[in-house]
Amino acid sequence: MKFGLLSSEELAQLNWELPLDHASNEVVLNGKSQEINVLNGCAKWNMKSWVGIHYPKETKEKDYINEYLKLFKSIELNSTFYRLSRSSITSWMEEVGNQDFIFCPKWSRRVSHLKRLKDVDENIQYFMDSCQLFGDKLGPSFLQMPDNFTPKYFDRIEHFLNQVPDSFKVHIELRHKEWFEEPAFNEISDLLKEKKQGFVITDVAGRRDVLHQRLTCDQVMIRFNGYGPETTDNQRLDAWTNKLASWFSMGLNKAFFFFHHQDDTLGPTNSNYFAQQIISKSSS
Repeated sequence: MKFGLLSSEELAQLNWELPLDHASNEVVLNGKSQEINVLNGCAKWNMKSWVGIHYPKETKEKDYINEYLKLFKSIELNSTFYRLSRSSITSWMEEVGNQDFIFCPKWSRRVSHLKRLKDVDENIQYFMDSCQLFGDKLGPSFLQMPDNFTPKYFDRIEHFLNQVPDSFKVHIELRHKEWFEEPAFNEISDLLKEKKQGFVITDVAGRRDVLHQRLTCDQVMIRFNGYGPETTDNQRLDAWTNKLASWFSMGLNKAFFFFHHQDDTLGPTNSNYFAQQIISKSSS
């Protein structure tokens, strides 16, 4: 994840603490404690760098998905951003079979980056229709808007959300700094709350504003960028474990936690550590 990338010297001086909860979270969540339900994953399974480390030696590319399923219970499906293939979805579903697994498809770049949410009604419907092929293994979708998409396009997001039913969950990642300033942040938060949709909360070094702790529905999607064992990854993951436990105690229903790293081999390592911390917190 190049977004928010800092140098090693800058990383060493950064305050990594999670912000305090937004005051509206207590209103969004119902106050009824829920079991901790966190699904971890990465952005793709086609990772040659994992062969011999996380996948068995000499694993063939056609078997990557099966090995990924042994490591994770979910995926931030980045490939649908570049090409939405219904035949591929059918093939993936055959590979998954009856296993407990959730797909979180990324919206097509035609919708988000090429057309920038303008004149995309047909594209929206096609994406949603295609995603129905995931059946009960469909999780929330992920809409990532480009860095230069500013609050002056608020109406486009509103129109987009009007085309998406409550039952088709969307989490939106906004990147331009003006979205996180008032009044824009409050306006987009209120819109997402009204539509029962969510933010993507991004934990990345160089943009701590996108780490806001504001919930707009009863599930959350978090994109965590790790920087290696020589940094503070484990401490940051400990903080997220505590934060999520608190949110579940307030009524959060489900959390999706996706790992990104400059060194691609670290995803499963950090995920395994995080999963163990969640298990420990769940049993305490």
